[in-house]
Amino acid sequence: MDSKNQFQIENLGPARFNSPLQLSKVKGDKIFNFIRDTDRFVFDLSMERYNQCLQTGEEPLCLEKAGPRQDIFFEPGKSSAAIVTCGGLCPGINNVIRGVVMALHYFYGVKRIIGVPYGYEGLNPEKGHEFVELTPDKVKDIHQFGGTFLGSSRGAQDVSVMVDTLENNNIDMLFAIGGDGTLKGVNAIGEEIMKRNSKISVVGIPKTIDNDIDLIDESFGYETAFDVASPILRDAHNEATGAYNGITIIKLMGRDSGFIAASAALAMPVVNFVLIPEMDFTLDGDEGFLKVLERRLEQKKHAVIVVAEGAGQQLFTEKRGIKDASGNIKHEDIGLFLKEKIGEYFKGKSVTIKYIDPSYIVRSAPANSSDSVYCSRLAYHAVHGAMAGKTKFVASKVNNKYVYVPIAEVTKKRKKIDLEGEFWFSVLQSTGQPFSLGQ
Repeated sequence: MDSKNQFQIENLGPARFNSPLQLSKVKGDKIFNFIRDTDRFVFDLSMERYNQCLQTGEEPLCLEKAGPRQDIFFEPGKSSAAIVTCGGLCPGINNVIRGVVMALHYFYGVKRIIGVPYGYEGLNPEKGHEFVELTPDKVKDIHQFGGTFLGSSRGAQDVSVMVDTLENNNIDMLFAIGGDGTLKGVNAIGEEIMKRNSKISVVGIPKTIDNDIDLIDESFGYETAFDVASPILRDAHNEATGAYNGITIIKLMGRDSGFIAASAALAMPVVNFVLIPEMDFTLDGDEGFLKVLERRLEQKKHAVIVVAEGAGQQLFTEKRGIKDASGNIKHEDIGLFLKEKIGEYFKGKSVTIKYIDPSYIVRSAPANSSDSVYCSRLAYHAVHGAMAGKTKFVASKVNNKYVYVPIAEVTKKRKKIDLEGEFWFSVLQSTGQPFSLGQ
C-alpha cells in the first residue's frame, strides 16, 4: 500500500442495507448527519506539511472519520457479534463491553451477542471455555467495576482454529479489546478471514494503560491509571517528609513507555525524580542519579522518586531473559534494585527508604468519569464501523477527532515519550530534575 493510501480502511463488500438509525442527510436541520466515507481529517496538521502540499500539489494524508453510515453491510436484526478482551487488565474494559453491547442491541437490533471468555483462549475449543450470552440486562451495571467481565488471558492461539470457531458459530463481527499484541492478533484473524473470502468484520478497540499504541492520541484506561496513581504519590510524599532524609520510591507500570509515571508526576507535583524507559541514566559519577539524589537530600531533606517498570534495564548486568505469554521480556525489578543501590550508597548515614509498588491496584480500578465517556464513544464508533462492513481497523481518536485507522498502522511500533518534546519538558520543570542523569 503506498503512503497516500496507508490509512485506507478495508471493506468486506458493498453496503447492501439501509441503516435503521433515523439520522439526517442534510446540514442545518439540527439532527446528527450520517457520516460519508469521503469525510476525512488531515493527519499531519503542521504548517510545514501544509506548505509542502501547497508547493507540490500533493494531497495530504487523511484519516477516515468515524461514525454511523447511511448504508450498512450487515442486515440489522439478523447479524451476530462477539466480544473478546485480551492481555492485562485496564480501567474501562467493562465500559467498552457495555457500550458495544448496548450499541449493537439498541442502535442496530443485533440480538445475538457472544462474550468470548478468557481472551483468545475462548476461541480455541480445546481450552473448554464456554461462550457467554451478552444482553443489555446482563451488562448494564458492569461499568461500575474494574477488571473484565469476560476474563482475559495472554498469548496467541492458532489463527486458523480461531477463524474456524467464528465461522462455526456464525459470527459476523468480532470486537477485540486489547493492546499491541491483541491488535496484531485480531489483524491476523482478519487476514485469515480474507483468505477464506469470509464476511466477518474484525475491529480493534485499543486498550493499554501504558498509552504506548502508536498514532492515536491516547488509549482508554491511561487517564484513570495516572488519576489513581496520583493520590498514591501524595501519600508517598507524606512518608518521605515524615522522616529526616526520607526517600520514597514508587514503581508504576510502563514496560516500554513512561507515560503513566510522567503524567502522574505532573498531576501530583510533589515528585522530584521521574525515571522512564525512554531515558538512559547512570547511578554513579558526579552527575549520576545517586549524587544528584544526595544533593537533593542536602537541600530539602526528602525525595520522592517515581520509576516506570521498564526504566533502567541497562543497569542490570545479569538478565534472565524470561518472556511472558505474550512474548514480552519480563523486566528486572528496577524498584527493588534502586532501593538496594540507594541503601548501599547512603550506608552509615541517616536515611529512611520506603518502597511502594501499587501496579495491580492501578490497573484494576474502574474507569473515572473522563475515561468512561471515552470508552462509550469508542464503543459506539467501533459498532458503526463494523456494521458498515469495515474491517481490520481500530476506532480511536487522532488530533482530538474520532477516526478509523488500519490496525496494521498502529502496530508498526510502540509510542514513546519524546525526550525533546514539550510533554517531557513539563515533567522536568515540575520535578526540577536535570535534563540528564550521568549520560
